[in-house]
Amino acid sequence: MRYLITATLSALACLGIAIPRASAQTAKDLVGAWTLETDDTTTADGRAIQPFGAQPKGIAIFDSAGHFAIINSRRNLPKFASNDRMRGTAKENEAIVHGSFAFYGTYLVADGVVVQHIERGTWQAWIGTDQKRTITSFTGDEPTWTTVPSFGGRSELRWKRIK
Repeated sequence: MRYLITATLSALACLGIAIPRASAQTAKDLVGAWTLETDDTTTADGRAIQPFGAQPKGIAIFDSAGHFAIINSRRNLPKFASNDRMRGTAKENEAIVHGSFAFYGTYLVADGVVVQHIERGTWQAWIGTDQKRTITSFTGDEPTWTTVPSFGGRSELRWKRIK
């Protein structure tokens, strides 16, 4: 039986047929641009929430030199009545802060974990820290990872490669 499995995998490899992996093997697997498909988040007390709404928008970009940038937001961020981002009302500013999140830095992949070193972003507490995302699946062009959000709890994010 072991011989049969080995022979089958070898034959598939010779034919150029890829076997889906459970996780990214190297940082090279993440190079490219990705769109956020889903964000399933629970708070520290176990409540399900949607920090970026029912249909989140987001992009993650990973380059081959080890740099990344991620921006996530709600689809329905408010338009400021003043049409001046420096003159938003308290309510408008709160909606923007609660409905968007951006950060960038460097990254590496090891043992099924993406480690992102945060250089700058909209959440001051993360700047200079390493944030870990555990890759729970990486099938084709759709990686899914789990992480601890800035407010605690657990987030599972599914991404899809932009082609």
